[in-house]
Amino acid sequence: MSVVATGVRLSLTDGISLTALRRYFAVIIPANLFWEFAHMPLYTIWNEGTWGEIVFAAVHCTGGDILIAMSALMLALMLTGQGWPLVASTRRSVTVLTVVFGLGYTLFSEWLNIVIREAWAYSDLMPIIPILDAGLSPVLQWMVVPLVAFWWAVWPFSTERDV
Repeated sequence: MSVVATGVRLSLTDGISLTALRRYFAVIIPANLFWEFAHMPLYTIWNEGTWGEIVFAAVHCTGGDILIAMSALMLALMLTGQGWPLVASTRRSVTVLTVVFGLGYTLFSEWLNIVIREAWAYSDLMPIIPILDAGLSPVLQWMVVPLVAFWWAVWPFSTERDV
């Protein structure tokens, strides 16, 4: 169906950039894989699991990270993404919402899998955030990795004049 047939006129800022999405996931995927392997010693599987189990856990968790990142970003884009990443205010709102949604789900998942399901456990090396009773590493992961990914994704679209 064409624009003429629907009567809808699109402007440059109505859509989103596939280039920005590709750049976002070009960082999200390898950065989460790296983070999963890097913080593995903070979980009991590091001392109790075989190398095969450790590799499987890191790859499996990276798959979950990709799904969380994709879901959080898509929800943020549906709520406030008109013109992303061309519009500065939209870049900020999409970034904040994506990090909040990703972090929120991660906190829920850590609680569910550690306390309720006992699917994994922190080692004594994992710093715990007292109020949240969650590990510092997964919380930092869902703040640092998406922020770096957004920086890379929107960099070509950012200019001094649209702050």
